[in-house]
Amino acid sequence: QVQLVESGGGSVQAGGSLRLSCAAVGYTYTSYCMGWFRQAPGKEREGVATIDSDGMTSYADSVKGRFTISKDNAKNTLYLQMNSLKAEDTSMYYCAAGPLIWGDSGGYCVRDDSLFNYWGQGTQVTVSA
Repeated sequence: QVQLVESGGGSVQAGGSLRLSCAAVGYTYTSYCMGWFRQAPGKEREGVATIDSDGMTSYADSVKGRFTISKDNAKNTLYLQMNSLKAEDTSMYYCAAGPLIWGDSGGYCVRDDSLFNYWGQGTQVTVSA
């Protein structure tokens, strides 16, 4: 059984930093996508960043240059380092995992929540202005 368990959320002032962690238990696929999504009240869920099993990353334009997604394969843990936080980053953040999307040039990730089939319970990030 696959479990994704997030931690590291909290409250911080604008300009501050937080690091989210996601421990993946029972996820043994060798080719995969993992990602961070967020959803604020009344808004659609947004793909923040993804990383594939080869370490290729992608980011939403709204977080490029401020957030960094990474993974520690030995610890089966996904991270999201968030710097220069803004009030608009306030949201519930979710860790997700799913298969690669295969195209002519190989496998890749897409920041589309419908393509991820395992989800964590979420961790709240609140940024005060």
